[in-house]
Amino acid sequence: MTFTDLTDLASRLLGGGVVAANDEFFAAMDNLVNPAPSQFETWTYGPKGKVYDGWETRRRRTPGHDWAIVRLGAPGQIHGVVVDTAHFTGNFPPFASVDAAELPGHPSPADLAAADWTPIVPKSPLKGDNRNHFPVVPGPRHTHVRLNIFPDGGVARLRVHGVVAPDPALLHGLTVNLAAMELGAVVAGCSDMFYGSPGNLLLPDRARQMSEGWETARRREPGNEWVLVRLAAAGRVRLVELDTTHFKGNAPGSAALRATADPGDETAWFDLVPQTPLQPDTRHFYRIDSPHPATHVRLDIHPDGGLARLRVWGETDG
Repeated sequence: MTFTDLTDLASRLLGGGVVAANDEFFAAMDNLVNPAPSQFETWTYGPKGKVYDGWETRRRRTPGHDWAIVRLGAPGQIHGVVVDTAHFTGNFPPFASVDAAELPGHPSPADLAAADWTPIVPKSPLKGDNRNHFPVVPGPRHTHVRLNIFPDGGVARLRVHGVVAPDPALLHGLTVNLAAMELGAVVAGCSDMFYGSPGNLLLPDRARQMSEGWETARRREPGNEWVLVRLAAAGRVRLVELDTTHFKGNAPGSAALRATADPGDETAWFDLVPQTPLQPDTRHFYRIDSPHPATHVRLDIHPDGGLARLRVWGETDG
């Protein structure tokens, strides 16, 4: 099992959004950042023709190209882009490019139009009904990207994979969720994720259903399941939430949470929440007053099961 530091910075789950596009005649621009895979149904037709689960512009009859601007839900350093043309076969763009920019605050579409954009993916050929991957040389922090398609057509999804880099000025002096994906926390290891990704534990908001949590297979041998999280920043933990919402017949019997500032040293780990029973479909809160800074936490569930969310509230250290 391999885990990376990369997150889809543009995902709607993190607050990403498409703030402007020059055309969305056939299909809405907002679909680009939908975290779910694009769907296709043969019987869905509307007043403008086939309804696509993606962004689709009309057939261009004048020179130029079409574009859409995406606000990253989590600003950061971009390492790669996926231009997904799923289900677009005779109507996909033959070429695309991607630009990026960093703007402070909450820029308007007019501000973005006048921004200083930096190319991160040059004009490149696309394949229809395909996940087109483009590596990006990591550079400075960015807050927005612009997808350019040549000359027109449809794109199902845009994924912007990178490392989250929040504005330090927004975190200084505050108690924040150090285990928040939107602030840069990532899963660094996991024993099992048969039914649900451990990354779901770090998502914002409440889980709407059981599939939006982390769930393991039923364990038939001695031992227990676990997940290791690298926190968004070093900090001193003040409150922990273990949320089993929606997990009723499959919640863990008990759980423990440990922390460390040196994950390579087994003697450096200390308890935040000693092993304690969990209730199904319940948000469990534990007040912590740890004097030690932590960079990682390990959640052990006994023996198996599922959780919706893990919150680790603390003061950033430094």
